[in-house]
Parts: sequence; structure tokens; C-alpha cells
Amino acid sequence: MLRWLFTIVFLSLYFFSLAQVTGDWFGTLKVQGLQMRLVLHVSKTDQGLQATLDSPDQAAFGIPVTKTTFDNPKLSLDLANLGAQFIGELNQDTLSGQWLQAGRQLALSFTRKAAKAGQLRRPQVPQPPFPYRVEEVVFQNEKAGLQLAGTLTLPKGKGKHPVAILISGSGPQDRDESLAGHKPFWVLADHLTRHGIAVLRYDDRGTAQSTGDFAKATTADFATDVESAVIFLLGRKDIHRKKIGLIGHSEGGIIAPMVAVNSKHVNFMVLLASTGVSGKELSLQQAQSLRTFEVPDEDAYLAFTERAIDIAASNDDLSIIQAKLSKHYESVRPVLSSMLPEGANVDAFIQQQVQQMTSPWSRYFYNYNPTDELSKVKACPVLSLNGTKDLQVLADVNQNGISEALKKAGNKDVTVKKIEGLNHLFQECETGVMAEYGTIEQTFAPQALQIISDWIQSKML
Repeated sequence: MLRWLFTIVFLSLYFFSLAQVTGDWFGTLKVQGLQMRLVLHVSKTDQGLQATLDSPDQAAFGIPVTKTTFDNPKLSLDLANLGAQFIGELNQDTLSGQWLQAGRQLALSFTRKAAKAGQLRRPQVPQPPFPYRVEEVVFQNEKAGLQLAGTLTLPKGKGKHPVAILISGSGPQDRDESLAGHKPFWVLADHLTRHGIAVLRYDDRGTAQSTGDFAKATTADFATDVESAVIFLLGRKDIHRKKIGLIGHSEGGIIAPMVAVNSKHVNFMVLLASTGVSGKELSLQQAQSLRTFEVPDEDAYLAFTERAIDIAASNDDLSIIQAKLSKHYESVRPVLSSMLPEGANVDAFIQQQVQQMTSPWSRYFYNYNPTDELSKVKACPVLSLNGTKDLQVLADVNQNGISEALKKAGNKDVTVKKIEGLNHLFQECETGVMAEYGTIEQTFAPQALQIISDWIQSKML
């Protein structure tokens, strides 16, 4: 009798605790001065707890939580698509804990009360009615067995139109490449379509309305998504088959040459803040240019970072690489303890850093040099743009690499420009730091938009 009574009480408490954690939770993640609202949806199913995450300020909804573990009061959420994890504790109507991503650990709390949207002015976001046609489309990547959802904007009038496919930067992006309330791809698509150029933009695989597994994909996998977009456009009667081009931003600028080399149907290419050095070199540059904390010894910091990248990029078995990386980070545990926020879990930080650096995407990226493909782009016209205040992809060294590779290819139709005062998102800015992106009302500098449309028109219209 006591055993049954204990079981009933235990089950009652268990289901009561589940009821406490299920439902909607609202939080705000603060990253380098940016504030991003997050909405967590937790539900009970026959298989246990399941959850999804929304990021309204990035227009990303239904991001799957790949593993949800609740052992009252501890809650753990794994988000493989983002390379992120949340570890927290339930205390009445609050979930308080740490958000772990890209080797960083940030405090994050969820409550039952929705956070109010900031009063962000984004005057360039297009508003209807539009002087062009807007069509929601889906197309298949047969090779990968997934479906991509997007938007095709077409100039009014009959006939066959030139078209640009927009390719997003790193990380799971929606079709507008939404960030900090900005929608740069929507602004770019609107501008180009008003100037007679059709535009296809789509949600990355495993993001928003597109299917697939983003977390397991590499840059080469994303290139097959773009190839599928080209095939889709070739089948449309309103698209000019000999006027299909690619516009890639950041990592998208690495993907574009991959596709251009493998497809005879790419007729122009625009690289926006693209890279002209290897992933190893770029990662080391960013370790300096994007760092927001002080280090006691700059040379030692760079040497440590370079060694970590070399380990992650090696050809050893994954288990060996992860063990070596863990040991490498353990060697600076006292330094990490002093640099991380008070109360931060050093073990969790190291584990997250190791997982992030050994993901399929990271290991491919470290070992890939975009100049290898750029040096094969012989006939396709290329426009390459960078902002002088871009701290994510430094203009001089990367533009030099791109120029030299295209020169090696013998490509005679190349335009390379650095635009004064623009950051990685092509906003007019003061400093170029990432924290500034969300504070700027402008989404895409008009002069950059005009340079892009003028150049495409000169080649295709």
C-alpha cells in the first residue's frame, strides 16, 4: 500500500512539474549590445517533452529544439541547427540559465510575460502596394531530398527577365536574411526588381519554411541548394535563361563561385563582403577584429587560437580531434575562469566550444579556400564589394585575394570596389562593430544598392 501511495504521489508531482514547464516562455538575449527576443514553446507529447524556438526579431519561427531534457528543476535544450544550447532551472514562473553558442556563454532568463518589441525604425523595409509581381515559390533539391521555400519578385510586363538568386551568409537565415530588425535581402530584392531585375530569395535549408537539416550541412551542401534554384528558374517561361546571376553575401560569396564553376547557366556574379582567404586565416582574423574582451597576452592568445583551429581542421578521427581540443582548452582553464562571467560553467563552455569547432560546417570551412574556385571563374562577369568598416570580413586582404584569384583565372570582366564607411551589412556606420547593426535605422546603403543595380543592368539589360 505504501509503495502504491508513493508511486501515485511521485507521478502527481512529476506531471505537476511538467505542467509548470510546458507552455510559452519569453526571453531576451543580449549579444554585443543587440537585444533579440526569443519565444520558447514547450509541449508534452507521447514521446516526452518537445520544444521549438522563435526569434521574432530575425523573422525565424519554429526553430526545432533537437533535444529537450527536464529533470525538475533543471531544463536542458539542444538546438543543433544553431549550434546552441540552453541550460537553466525552473523557479516558479521563471527559467533562468545560460545560453551557450559559438564558444560564448550568455545569461538568459525566460518568463511567462512577453517582452515588448523595441521601437525600431526601419524606413527601408518595403511596404505594399508593390510595382512588381510577388510570387511565393517552392523548389526541390533532389540531390539532398529537401524542399526550399522562397519568394520570387518579377518586374511587371510580359517577356523574359534577368534574375538574381540571393545567397545568405553563415548561420541559419530566412529569405530576408533578417537580423536585428533589418531585412537586407528584402530591401535588395525590392530595389533590384524596381530596376527591371527579377529576384529569387529563399529560406536556408532547415530554416523557416524550408526542410532539411541545417546543422549537418557544409558550405558545399548549401551550394547544391543554389544549383537547385538555378534549375528551378531555368524551367520558368518568364526568366531569361542566359541572364541568371548570383548575389552572395559573406559565406554566400563563397558559395556563388562554387556554383558558377559547376554550372554553365550562371551569367553574372555579385560578391558582397565575400572572402578571399582560407577559412583558417579568416577565423584567425575574426578572433582579433571581433573580440570584445581584453586578453593578458595578445601573442599568446593568437597562438592559442591558431593551434585550436589547426587541431579542429586536422584529418584525425573526430573523437581524437575532440579529445585534443578539450585538452587544449583545459590547458588554459584558469584563464577561462577569469574571463568568463561569474558563476559560469567552464566545463560547459569547453564542451560547447569543442562541439562548435568540430561541426561539419566548421571543419569544412577551416580547410576551404574560396580562391581555389575563384581562380576557375574565367568568363562570368564579377562585381565584388566590401565596406571599409567591415570588421567581419576585412576589405583589403579579402578583396586582394579575390582580385588575384580572378586575375589568375584570366577573367577580364571584373569590378572590385571598396565603399567608404560601410560595415558588413553594407550600412553607413560609425564603428563597424556588430553591436552597432541594430542601432542603425538604415538597412542597406543606397549607394551600394545603386552600384549593384547599375552594374547588373550594364551586363544584362
